[in-house]
Amino acid sequence: MDLFRYHKREMCCEGVPLRRIAGAVGTPTFVYSLGTILHHYRRLTDAFAGTSTEICYSVKANGNLAILSALAREGSGFDIVSSGELYRVRRAGGDIGRVVFAGVGKTDDEIAMALRAGIRMFNVESWPEAERINAVAGAAGKTARVAFRLNPDVDAHTHAHITTGKSENKFGLPIDEAPELFDAARRRFASLQVTGIHMHIGSQITEVGPYRQALRKGIAAVRSLRGRGHVIRSLNLGGGLGIVYDKERPATAQQFADTILPMLRGLDLELLLEPGRFIVGNAGVLIARVIYVKEAGRKTFAIVDGGMNDLIRPSLYDAYHQVLPMRQAPGRRVRRSVDVVGPICESADFLAKDRRLATPRSGECVVVRSTGAFGFVMSSNYNARPRAAEVLVKGSRWDVVRRRETHADLVRGETIPAFAAARPSRRRTRR
Repeated sequence: MDLFRYHKREMCCEGVPLRRIAGAVGTPTFVYSLGTILHHYRRLTDAFAGTSTEICYSVKANGNLAILSALAREGSGFDIVSSGELYRVRRAGGDIGRVVFAGVGKTDDEIAMALRAGIRMFNVESWPEAERINAVAGAAGKTARVAFRLNPDVDAHTHAHITTGKSENKFGLPIDEAPELFDAARRRFASLQVTGIHMHIGSQITEVGPYRQALRKGIAAVRSLRGRGHVIRSLNLGGGLGIVYDKERPATAQQFADTILPMLRGLDLELLLEPGRFIVGNAGVLIARVIYVKEAGRKTFAIVDGGMNDLIRPSLYDAYHQVLPMRQAPGRRVRRSVDVVGPICESADFLAKDRRLATPRSGECVVVRSTGAFGFVMSSNYNARPRAAEVLVKGSRWDVVRRRETHADLVRGETIPAFAAARPSRRRTRR
């Protein structure tokens, strides 16, 4: 479900025509629907209502402060993977005591910062990381609460770049080694309190089968660990619930809950979930303006002002995003196969290929859908392009929640040392 609809031939976000935003803010611009974000968050909380379940929004999906603040107000916890994301959650007013710190490469400074802040727990990805957290916590006179991330070797049937639960992936510890790992941690790590296990098997998962398979292994691990005297209070199943980009038919939040909850009955475990894309993915669009229409043999290119630096998913994952006109033209236009491409000097710079579209015209805007997750957060300044603006809409109100970068922003923080400074040029004059 999302709240982007045509009204009188104009694409609107909730009650606001996108034309109005594009005219005031310019393009390219990401536009987010707060109503859609809250709807999807509430679908999850409703599905797991009455159970011991903590929803920790995955900040890496979209870390805009306005979105984090709105979710904090709803009562969400947060899943982070860097100290920068922790900083964002704090700035947005999130409850730091409900923050889970994941990621395979936490530095000493990040660990210390998280301990000072008072996060809920770390998800530990490797034995060396457990040693490092123990050392940093011990030096600070603190005890770090942790969950060991176990790799269940489950195929999530998703893109190879976003699967995380197979044995060849870099994430987690082998699940069959869990008893020995927990036993060793209890003997060696005086500054760790290991109270849970964590499993995350991938992203954009559209069926419940892989979750069921992973959870069976996780439950078996919990029982084995408890049999060895370990206190296991929580099981974190990660995120990864898929959304509709094209023709997918992903499981609903209720179907997911109906699969998971019966398996946990009687285990006295708190369930943690880390959704990101499910909450914000369909809540955002990217508006881009057509600069030129180029005919090259049998190919038609709509060259727009939004490129792979703004939205890298098509180039990185060969991901599909629906592309629609911002305003439906009256009458009929010839539909043809069009490549929607950006201005970046790379052949990989495209937003859509071979799409049947009404013949585009220079100056018109297109809307790239389902860009609320892993859109702006993965953007860059490649080709020295300022990053796009972000706008949040609620009903008939809207506001810029991140201004468009300027050229001055591109060089903020850079300096030219004297030994590299350019010398004034000496022009030769003709006599």
